[in-house]
Amino acid sequence: MMTAQPRLADHLVERVKSLINERKLEAGMRLPAERQLASEMGVSRSSIREAIQKLISEGVLISRRGGGTFVRYEVQPWSEQRIVQPLKTLVEDDPNYRYDILEARHAIEASTAWYAAMRATPADKEKLIACFDATLKFKESDDPDLAAQADVRFHLAIAEASHNIVLLQTMRGFFDLLQSSVMHSRQRMYTVPSIFAGLTEQHNELLQAILAGDPERARRAAKTHLGFVHTTIKTLHEDEARQARITRLPDEDTDVTREENS
Repeated sequence: MMTAQPRLADHLVERVKSLINERKLEAGMRLPAERQLASEMGVSRSSIREAIQKLISEGVLISRRGGGTFVRYEVQPWSEQRIVQPLKTLVEDDPNYRYDILEARHAIEASTAWYAAMRATPADKEKLIACFDATLKFKESDDPDLAAQADVRFHLAIAEASHNIVLLQTMRGFFDLLQSSVMHSRQRMYTVPSIFAGLTEQHNELLQAILAGDPERARRAAKTHLGFVHTTIKTLHEDEARQARITRLPDEDTDVTREENS
């Protein structure tokens, strides 16, 4: 009896993974509640909870207190070795290279949006809508990491809808880099209501252009969106640098006191 439970949990881990694939749950999307999973699989909630904990430890899922369990964005090994690590080292040595990455995204995503508008299948469009809806769930979120993952999934869905494998793999590499916490300011975008509202509006315009099959409109929407992201991140970084300088300034009151006492 003591060894049966681990085997059940391992079995449930595989069943939950199958459910994620069958329901096409993407990064940033929420897993059904424990009660619902237990009912569907005919097991106890404690067994489901143990399986979910295993998946969290494996990096497949991420849990937010009071907010449920979500599918986590996973960096692919090939991307980590061939794209992410070299660029990560470059950015760590000189943070200004992050803007080169944004400029590259600007060019690539204009292309993926263009081709997606021309080539998206009904299944592609259904997935795009689902991924966009997932980004809306984090409007009031206190977890910018999950919001960022939902954002990434939306953009990758566009790349997938372009049906250009080279563009898709390049995009995956860029986003793997962004998800590796090299660019912390990117996540800050999701904590400022006015910025989040702008991102949502731009995502919606991009989605509608692709659904309408209008390549030129989609290209313009992508360029507008990436221009906004570029400017916003640059402003956030400048604010961070300014605050860092302020904390390094000498305490003027202390200096004056020292002069008076000398």
